[in-house]
Amino acid sequence: MMGYTLPVEIQLTCIPLVIAAYVLYLNGQKAASDNVQNREFLTFQKVYFLPYFMALFSDWLQGPYVYKLYSYYGFPQREIAILYVVGFAASVTFGTATGPLADKFGRKKMSVIFCLVYAFCCLTKLSSSFNILLIGRILGGISTSILFSVFESWYVHQHTITWKYPIDWMSLTFSKATFFNGLLAIIAGIVAQAGSDWLAFGPVAPFMIAVPFLIIGALLIVKNWEENYGERTMNWAGSCSEGLSTIMKNSNILSLGLVQSLFESNMYIFVFLWTPVLDEGHPPLGLTFSSFMLAIMIGSSIYSILLNRGERPEQILQYCLIVMGSSFLVCAISTNPGFPSDYMYLSYLAFITLEISVGLYFPCIGRLRGETIPDNLRANIMNWFRVPMNVITCGGLIGMHHFDHPQASQMMFLLCGLSSIVGYLIARAFAKMPKQTTGEEDILKTENNV
Repeated sequence: MMGYTLPVEIQLTCIPLVIAAYVLYLNGQKAASDNVQNREFLTFQKVYFLPYFMALFSDWLQGPYVYKLYSYYGFPQREIAILYVVGFAASVTFGTATGPLADKFGRKKMSVIFCLVYAFCCLTKLSSSFNILLIGRILGGISTSILFSVFESWYVHQHTITWKYPIDWMSLTFSKATFFNGLLAIIAGIVAQAGSDWLAFGPVAPFMIAVPFLIIGALLIVKNWEENYGERTMNWAGSCSEGLSTIMKNSNILSLGLVQSLFESNMYIFVFLWTPVLDEGHPPLGLTFSSFMLAIMIGSSIYSILLNRGERPEQILQYCLIVMGSSFLVCAISTNPGFPSDYMYLSYLAFITLEISVGLYFPCIGRLRGETIPDNLRANIMNWFRVPMNVITCGGLIGMHHFDHPQASQMMFLLCGLSSIVGYLIARAFAKMPKQTTGEEDILKTENNV
C-alpha cells in the first residue's frame, strides 16, 4: 500500500461534509423551532448546556494528547498500555459507585465534584512520575463515569419532574447537544494544537488549558442549577444492588442496556483502529478527525429531521445499528491486506458513514434512556450500562494486540459488524416490547399544555 496518500481525497470529502452539516443543521433547527417556541424551555436548555459544554470541551482538549504526553515523558508502549487499562478499570470499578452516590447525595453536587476531580486529574499531567500519572488515570476514569451519566440524569429529572415538559422535547435537547459536541471537538482540536505549539508546556498544554473551563463549569453549576436526587433511602451497597436488580428484572431496561453496551464498545474500538488503518496513507490527522466530527453533526441533524417526520426513536435506533454494522462489514473487506491501496479511501468513507450513525445514536439513546430508566435510579443504572461496554472494549483491544496477526484489524471489524447485527436484533425486539411507564411519564401524558 506504499505510495498511496489520502490528503487530497480527505480535503475533497470535507467540503461536501461542511455544506451538508450546515444545510442539515438549518433544516433540523427549523423543524425544532416549528415544534417548540417556549422561551422558558429554551432558557432551561441554556442553563444545562453552558456547564455541560464546558465539561465536554475540557474532555475533548485532552483526548488526542493523552498517548502523546506519555510518549513525551519517555514511557514504553507496555507502560502506556497499563495506564490506559487502569483508566478503563477505574471507570468500571468506581463508575458503579458514582451513580448511587449522585442519586443519594445530589446530582448537582456530583457534577461539581466531577469538575474539581477532573481538574486535579489534569494537574497530575504536570508530573512525569508513573505513579502520579497512574493516580491521574484513576481520577480520569471516575470523572468519565460522572460526565456521561450524572449530567444527563440531572437534566432528565429537571425536564420531566421539575418542569414537566413534554417528553418529546428531550430529543431536541439531546440532538442539539450531539451537534455542538461535534463542533466543540473540532474547536478543541484547534485550540489544543495551538496551545501545544505555542505554549512552553508542550503536550501538557491542552491539559492546563482544560482546567479553567472546568472551574468555570463548576461555578455555573453552583450558581444556576437546582439540586435534584434519586433513591435516597437505601445505603450505598443496597442502592448499587437495587440498580443491577432493576436492570435484570425489567426487559426494557436490560435490552436498552445491551444495545448501548454493544454500540458504544464498537464505537470505542473504532476510535483505536482508525488511525493505524489509515496511517499508511499519511492522512492529515487533524483534518481527518474534523471530518469525523462533521459526520457526527450531520447525524444529529438527520435525527431531528427524522423525528419531525414521525419516525419513533425505537426505529431510529435500529437505523443506527444497521448503518454501523454495514460500515464495519465494508471495513472488514477494504482492510484485507491483499487488496489494492485504493481501498484505503473506501475504509475512510466507511468511517464517515459510521460516524453519521454515531450522530444519530446519541440523541436517540438519550431520549430512550429518559423514557425507560426510572428517575430514582437513573445515574445508578446508567453507570451499570457502562460496565459491559468497558469490559467488551478492553477485551477486544487486548485480544487484538495479543494475537498480533496481520489481519487483526480486519477480524476486529468483522466482529464489530457481527455485534452490531446482534445489537440490531435486540433493538428490534426492544421496539416491540410493551413499554412499562414510569411515574413521570404518566404525569407528562396529561400535562402537555406548557
